[in-house]
Amino acid sequence: MADRVSSLADQFERHRPYLRAVAYRMLGSVSEAEDAIQESWLRLARRTPEDTEDLRPWLTTVVGRICLDMLRSRRSRREDYAGTWLPGPIEVTAADNTPEQEAVLADSIGLALLVVLETLNPAERLAFVLHDVFAVPYEEIAGVVGRTPEAARQLASRARRRIQAAKSEPDADLAVQRRVVDAFLAAARARDFSALLAVLDPEVVLRFDGGGRGPLARPTVVGSAAVAAEIDRGRQFAALGRPALVNGVAGIIVGPPGRVVAVASLTVVEGRIREIDIIGDRAKLRAVNLA
Repeated sequence: MADRVSSLADQFERHRPYLRAVAYRMLGSVSEAEDAIQESWLRLARRTPEDTEDLRPWLTTVVGRICLDMLRSRRSRREDYAGTWLPGPIEVTAADNTPEQEAVLADSIGLALLVVLETLNPAERLAFVLHDVFAVPYEEIAGVVGRTPEAARQLASRARRRIQAAKSEPDADLAVQRRVVDAFLAAARARDFSALLAVLDPEVVLRFDGGGRGPLARPTVVGSAAVAAEIDRGRQFAALGRPALVNGVAGIIVGPPGRVVAVASLTVVEGRIREIDIIGDRAKLRAVNLA
């Protein structure tokens, strides 16, 4: 019995990075992803499948179903959430990281895409994440969502169209992203309204997440003039902001040395900032790997 449990644990640990990647993309939360992984292990320990040679398909089904349940439950709980609920970043690093670190961050999923994934229904999100990100066959996805393979294909297709329509993918060139963020910070510190407008997309969106309470529990701000005015009022943001990489794209850490008050992810498209997501939820910041 002990040998069996030990063997299962070894196999599970080999699959843990994959399960974490699936759960994080499904849930947009580091802590919730870890909860889903823990529940997957408990189910494996309680009811081991007959075929233990390759546990990955079985674990994919289990963690997928757990994430579906968590997403459905979370939607009902968020009705009274003040401000905007934003995904929690998983990786925040200083802007002067090494090429080796950047190679790792290249595999990260940006917060902008996670925000779009939040607009999908749970089944669409699962079908897209499993098929388009992890190349899971539709036949396996069908078993997770309880539908036919063709229905699973349609779920992924609908999700794909909505994601493409959102145009949330940032410029691929990280150097361009950094130049725009540097110009944005310089304009904010100088209180140069014209310079701020120059780096903001006319339809830029500014979202806040303070955990549903506190000074960051604010409604979304839309439009370059309104966003520039909001940034100009946030003196602490400009004064304490420093460039960073947030989930592999250009962003800002806000806070004095040794302390993080907020993390901002900026989506730069065609040389201008199209989205700014400011996360001040302490629970999400605690779960982040800050380097």
